[in-house]
Amino acid sequence: MQEATAETVLGDFNNTSFDYFGIVSQFSRQGDDFHVKTDGPDGQLTDYKIAYTFGVYPLQQYLIEFPGGRLQALNIVWDSRPAEEGGQRWYHLYPDEKISSGDELHWTGINHNWNFMCADCHSTNLKKNYDLTTQSYRTSWSEVDVGCEACHGPASKHLQWANSGAAAGDDSKPMNYGFPVAYTEREGAMWQPDARTGLPVRHPAKSTHTEIESCARCHSRRSSTSSEPDPAAPLLQHHRLSLLTPGLYHPDGQIDGEVYVYGSFLQSKMYHAGVTCSDCHNPHSLELRAPDNALCGQCHIPAKYDRQEHHFHPAGTDGAQCVNCHMPQKTYMGVDARRDHSFRVPRPDLSQQLGTPNACTNCHTDKDAAWATQALQQRGKTLHGSEYAIALQAGREGRADAGGQLMELVADDSLPEIVRATAVAMLPAYASQQTAPLLQAVAQGNDTLLTYALSQELESIAANYRPVFAVPLLYDPNSSTRGLAARSLVGLSLQQFPPRVLEKNSEALIEYEKAELYNADRPESLTNLGDLYSAQGQTGKAASYYRQAIKLAPYFTPAYINLADFYYRGGDELRGQAVLREGIATVRDPAPIQHALGLSLVRSKQPQLALEQLRLAAAGEQAPARYSYVYGVALNSLGQPDQAVEFLQRALQRYPGDREIVSALYAMYRDQGDAVQAERYRVLLQGN
Repeated sequence: MQEATAETVLGDFNNTSFDYFGIVSQFSRQGDDFHVKTDGPDGQLTDYKIAYTFGVYPLQQYLIEFPGGRLQALNIVWDSRPAEEGGQRWYHLYPDEKISSGDELHWTGINHNWNFMCADCHSTNLKKNYDLTTQSYRTSWSEVDVGCEACHGPASKHLQWANSGAAAGDDSKPMNYGFPVAYTEREGAMWQPDARTGLPVRHPAKSTHTEIESCARCHSRRSSTSSEPDPAAPLLQHHRLSLLTPGLYHPDGQIDGEVYVYGSFLQSKMYHAGVTCSDCHNPHSLELRAPDNALCGQCHIPAKYDRQEHHFHPAGTDGAQCVNCHMPQKTYMGVDARRDHSFRVPRPDLSQQLGTPNACTNCHTDKDAAWATQALQQRGKTLHGSEYAIALQAGREGRADAGGQLMELVADDSLPEIVRATAVAMLPAYASQQTAPLLQAVAQGNDTLLTYALSQELESIAANYRPVFAVPLLYDPNSSTRGLAARSLVGLSLQQFPPRVLEKNSEALIEYEKAELYNADRPESLTNLGDLYSAQGQTGKAASYYRQAIKLAPYFTPAYINLADFYYRGGDELRGQAVLREGIATVRDPAPIQHALGLSLVRSKQPQLALEQLRLAAAGEQAPARYSYVYGVALNSLGQPDQAVEFLQRALQRYPGDREIVSALYAMYRDQGDAVQAERYRVLLQGN
């Protein structure tokens, strides 16, 4: 990030224009200033001065100042690649969909707001300073770009030492040259091939994760919970990390959405062998430590791996490059190709089974996964690795046998911790006498990513059992986990616990509230605060925060649903229904709100109106399987068993193996006296 000057601006502002679905934006110079005339928050063409550039290569974005201290990132960006590569042009980040003013993705909205979305990773000593009362920012920084202190911490003692003259003539020096944070993971480390396997082994073994977790503050998909992060602090102390969830990762853990490396690197054998970021990347020059296959050859013997017998491609071709098989890339923001850092072996057989990508057909686009599987097997390759994908996909799909598979993942400490954590987060949906002891062991264990995953899902555990899992997490070393655990206990009786537990709970709940208030410029946190105050009985405060969330982001579905539920629990079902109808008329995907309205109409004894809303919800393009299950059960309850069975059979084709749909079909056929069909679904339900 830099101030917009003739030296920093790369885009063509020489009275050029860009047409986006009939909206013609114009780029120009006015003296030393750079300007764009484009559609503003009201949809009218307005002239804006460019305040800052953002990024250099392969694209450059432009920031515009708005009232309230906001900086907004224009979503018409400059392709800074060479012209022969398709660059040197203006393009839109959403080229295939018209994004108009008022849309959640319009450049003037909160999802293109620099203060929240970008600032803390692109400037040094960033203080967001959002004021909820005035809904404005006083964002400040020490350096507009990323400087030394962003990673090494305050430099005052370093400067004192450097300016004292001691640096030039005295061998004595302060610890870490005066910086509070040092990255020593590579000091004295050597990689030597194992005599038995030929694989590189680190000597001595890595004993700290400081460097990786420091890099992860920005190179991960996470949210910040504080403006005071310590570069040396564990990631979860000041951040909440995204696990291997749909939309972000494929079921085998390959990158899907923008996840910024860390989550995929945690899955890799490299990480578990002791590789750190700076083994491959120079953190100061931002260059790789060696070009092409020589980078991997630092540790992996080229005579064994950099030859055609290993990679099956002629030397010097794209297929002979290690990264093209083991680090396939995906393009984001139109032109920015980023590589998966899980360093996996291609698994086209999993592509056949699960629809996941694979490196082979990424290049051989005229072939399919079956061809790639056969080609590898013919060359004597045993396909292995990422077997956990099958269990994670079963969990995602709600299959009847998913619970047992997920338990196996959690219990297998040879698997990457982020994989096991993802399984932990899924397990509460498969509550049983078998899962409970395992989750209790997780709660009492020391695997911080597993305890964090459990803390995220505590509220889905029945209230009378929840303290068993939540109370141990109040003692977790990470603030994010402690806060989520305390939030899950709000409204529950804890008087049976000793005073120290109650004290820890109060401390953690304060941490949680502070984290949500820090992000009160987002509808997610405003809704979370509404939920918190509602659970505490602060009704006026709760309603206010729900309404602020809706005002800030009218597209944000959970705010409507939670506000309506708040009114229902307060005895005002009709007011809640009015809120839901407001949301249905506003949001992009109304299915979740239609489902909530259908349930509300059931409670208010309006079955036919309820049935129509449940039908619309089940038909939603992104609707989860549960909406179909509920609609099928509703049909059956209203005396339409044949229609219910027919609908649920179609739903099972859409959601193969979903245990709730299978269970409903089993019960309906049993009740109808069809023993053959009932037995068929009973067997499916047992996962046989």
